[in-house]
Amino acid sequence: MSANETPPPLPEPLRVPVADSHTHLDMQGGTVEEGLARAASVGVTTIVQVGCDLKGSRWAAQTAAAHPSVHASVALHPNEAPRLADLDDALTEIDALATLGHVLGVGETGLDHFRTGEDGREAQERSFRAHIEIAKRHGKALVIHDRDAHADVLRILADEGAPERTVFHCYSGDADMARVCAAAGYFMSFAGNVTFKNAQQLRDALAVAPRELVLVETDAPFLTPAPFRGRPNAPYLIPVTLRAMAEVRGTDEDALATAVAENTARAFGYEL
Repeated sequence: MSANETPPPLPEPLRVPVADSHTHLDMQGGTVEEGLARAASVGVTTIVQVGCDLKGSRWAAQTAAAHPSVHASVALHPNEAPRLADLDDALTEIDALATLGHVLGVGETGLDHFRTGEDGREAQERSFRAHIEIAKRHGKALVIHDRDAHADVLRILADEGAPERTVFHCYSGDADMARVCAAAGYFMSFAGNVTFKNAQQLRDALAVAPRELVLVETDAPFLTPAPFRGRPNAPYLIPVTLRAMAEVRGTDEDALATAVAENTARAFGYEL
């Protein structure tokens, strides 16, 4: 195993337990049970497992049903939508999964102008609008993937009317956009990339985001926080990101953890 493939060490445990608001356990090494145990050992006691296609969404729902500490979010990723031969059939299945009690979110959905070109944007937008409707009809949180598409994502949310609980996963906008999201009551979830040297824009956004709207996530196995960038990410590394976030905000680690725990429960509609 090369140095880049070696999992980072366990960080010092958090004193106040928190949730990883967005992860992909199905893309990580080891068993679900091992991943949950490692996370719990450092104070990450709740996981939101996010599906990106039909197979992943079914798996998320099944995993949440089997593990009380896991909640599911189901969706067709925006880059998945243009690839589907029958988008409507796939959306029908996402709609059915969203009725399940242990499925608390609809997402990650949204727009990705980085990986999908002009020819795929119509399908992405149609899928996004359908997911917004599904989330509202079932009273679930909407989990948004927004890559290089800030203005269009905000426009469609305004057009359709955002669900009562809307989460910008892996928040990627600037401070001005954070103020727009705050005014709309959208949650902003920050991932390990907030620790990257070239991510001052994200730190500026985090600094102005209202404390009651801030979440933390791994998006594991992606976006491993510094100083472990490039190595495998997993929910047990949430403390690394949360401590960096507390430093950016000039606040106490325990106070931020308390707020994040409460915010995540409120965003996804579960009891702490």
